[in-house]
Amino acid sequence: MRSVVFAYHDIGYVCLRELLDAGASVAAVITHDDDPGEAIWFRSVRQLAEAHGLPVFAPDTVNTSEWVARIAGWKPDFLFSFYFRKLLSNDILALPARGALNLHGSLLPKYRGRCPVNWVLIHDERETGVTLHYMVEKPDRGDIVAQRAVPITDADTALTLFHKLTEAAAALMRETYPLLCAGRAPRRPQDQTQASYFGGRKPEDGRIAWVQSARTIFNLVRAVTHPYPGAFTTWQGRRLYVWEAEPVAGTSGAPVGTVLSTTPALIVQTGAGSVHLRRLQLDGGSEMLGSDWARLYEIQEGAQFG
Repeated sequence: MRSVVFAYHDIGYVCLRELLDAGASVAAVITHDDDPGEAIWFRSVRQLAEAHGLPVFAPDTVNTSEWVARIAGWKPDFLFSFYFRKLLSNDILALPARGALNLHGSLLPKYRGRCPVNWVLIHDERETGVTLHYMVEKPDRGDIVAQRAVPITDADTALTLFHKLTEAAAALMRETYPLLCAGRAPRRPQDQTQASYFGGRKPEDGRIAWVQSARTIFNLVRAVTHPYPGAFTTWQGRRLYVWEAEPVAGTSGAPVGTVLSTTPALIVQTGAGSVHLRRLQLDGGSEMLGSDWARLYEIQEGAQFG
């Protein structure tokens, strides 16, 4: 079977690797050039493809008549999209003889759209997963071929959860690609009544609202901690990043954002409960323990975060 692969990021890397390990004939790989303004912590699809002697392209857009003609000339049986960041036109989706499929980082139909690994943590989900589905005009709505669930624990951050999803994606492709080739892969419509959709996230979305519960703030912090831009509050007009936090039982009745203690732990009142700020970084400074930061900046009980 001949495939054209659109791929990026770690999930793109492992899914392409699984296709190659299965002996797939990959006509070409289309990826993205790395953004110099983005932290590149994931493996390179381009390097993997080039190591296997595959043609690699990174056009600004593939939704042009020239690219449609080029892809058609490769006569693909399958088209695969693995964490490719741009939508493909209907003209491209119609090209493969046996279908165009996408690997999405949630258990569809829940968490369609962008940044599912971050959103499931923000919403305190206990399970997520990966879904291989056929692509249609609207994103993440096509028939499901296979899914693999992944549990979420309180110890998970976006990074650890992404690693779990990467392993699940590799296993799913390893199991499912032979079924697709044999024409025996299942196919079932999504239940549209169970669908949810979430958009992309910006660094500003990491701002902490102290009026929210301690659990909600904890979830935000772990959803956007390293290698993501981070949750933050303000201190004396400067942005203060919270890289690690945990909820603390009990309540004080103090106004939200009030520092309840600084030693042995930096504890702040929220809208429901309090939160231990374990690791902090003042904009332009070094990351450190919350209690060390409080001592360094002489933070007193009763101080107020912005």
